[in-house]
Amino acid sequence: MRVKRAAALPVAMVAGLIGLTGCAAAAPGVPAPTRSAEVSTPATPALDTAAWVDERLSGMTLEQKAASLLMLHAPGTDAAPLRALVDRGIAGVILMGDNIPAGPEELGALTGALQVDDEAATLIGIDEEGGIVQRLDWDTAAGPEALRAAPPAAAHDAFAARGDVLAASGVNVNFGIVADVTADPDSFIFDRVLGGDAKSAADRVAAAVAGEQGRVASTVKHFPGHGAAPGDSHRSVPSAPLSMDEWRTTAEPPFAAAIDAGADLVMTGHLAYPAVDAAPASLSPEWHRILREELGFDGVIVTDDMLMLQHNELPEYADPGENAVRAVAAGSDLLLYVLPADPSEFGISVDGLAGSIADAVRSGRIPEERLDDAASRVLELRRQIFLDHGE
Repeated sequence: MRVKRAAALPVAMVAGLIGLTGCAAAAPGVPAPTRSAEVSTPATPALDTAAWVDERLSGMTLEQKAASLLMLHAPGTDAAPLRALVDRGIAGVILMGDNIPAGPEELGALTGALQVDDEAATLIGIDEEGGIVQRLDWDTAAGPEALRAAPPAAAHDAFAARGDVLAASGVNVNFGIVADVTADPDSFIFDRVLGGDAKSAADRVAAAVAGEQGRVASTVKHFPGHGAAPGDSHRSVPSAPLSMDEWRTTAEPPFAAAIDAGADLVMTGHLAYPAVDAAPASLSPEWHRILREELGFDGVIVTDDMLMLQHNELPEYADPGENAVRAVAAGSDLLLYVLPADPSEFGISVDGLAGSIADAVRSGRIPEERLDDAASRVLELRRQIFLDHGE
């Protein structure tokens, strides 16, 4: 599903494609490339997608580009609040347990109501790991506890079946493959890992990614690895005592294997490796550099729920706009927010987050090229899902 990024294509600036209200209008289709009579080789899908992304991006304001990096949640099984978020020009929504109706048909109706762009899919994400983190009662595929004790082929089959279940109800992104490594049963992440050592985890993570290919966009988490960071990142910023050399042999292999297997997204964790960077990985330019340059990941980097930083009640993470700016500046492409019924409780709004990011671009704190790169990656994923599945 992942599109290999090509060099940016020069395109004419398109005025008036998108209004100034924060709601993205559908850009017109990309015209067929001009060809000489003797050229008969058709354009590749990757090139077509790149051209479409360039044209769509060229008509967007800074605020619209910033909004396109957001993936939000609204509680309940009524599609209207979720649709209202999508209509603000965000990339998509994440479904939590409170969004799941009685059965797959009802879920399909809900997700179908969120597909509003006739050229790109709305991202519909979910945490469907199996085991203790499972949103769909009708997902009967094996979870991590069983898969740890089974051959890697079982992980492939389980996540292929899980991907089919999700796709059948219109869910197109699974935040479901835990690439963390720990053999410590006291670790909060233990029940969710696919292996207790680097090799066993890497084999099963790669198999799980392969199983989801062609079904849903596959996500591995929580980079650079939660197993070595004691504590729960929902309540603190856990710290891992590993050196870089230790990380490479114990925590890196499952992520590297997942990337080689074709993972579409990598989720960064709100956890720190002080030997590399004191900042949480989700806000760390160095961890994003490692992921891009050393591991060669070319897909979408998504944060874990950004509200987790505010839940920690640490003063340096109290400002949601500042957190968003730091995440994008560090290299994040997609920012995840699991919102309560009243987002204002945490100072969250689409306009507020998009405005903070856009203002940071205007001030030079975020280079405009960084915003364009993030928006392009998300648009590529949305376009490719649309082309692959006809959303």
